[in-house]
Amino acid sequence: MSVSIDWLAFFQVFVAALIGAVAIVTFYALGLRLLVRSGHAPVVSPAEFTDAITVITEKDLRRAEKQAAKAARKSPLTDGQKRLSLVGAYGCFALCALAVVAGIIIIVVGH
Repeated sequence: MSVSIDWLAFFQVFVAALIGAVAIVTFYALGLRLLVRSGHAPVVSPAEFTDAITVITEKDLRRAEKQAAKAARKSPLTDGQKRLSLVGAYGCFALCALAVVAGIIIIVVGH
């Protein structure tokens, strides 16, 4: 009994996984960039973790929220440009979700 490896199929899966990963990371990064550009900088409140991880304090969180609000007020973009950036950000996040769902469908249906 011998084991043979279909190297072409292996290469196809490798390329598909690489393209999918690059696409998801690219659209997510572009979505975050557009989200910040539209004046909606994501500020995440600290979570409680074990002693191995340091989290920001409430004071640091308030400072970050204040800086994000100040940056949003100082934006040279018009309201239309901000709205367009926000729509683009949501579109990028939708493309990320679509790529993940498509990958799951390919795995489930295409087995």
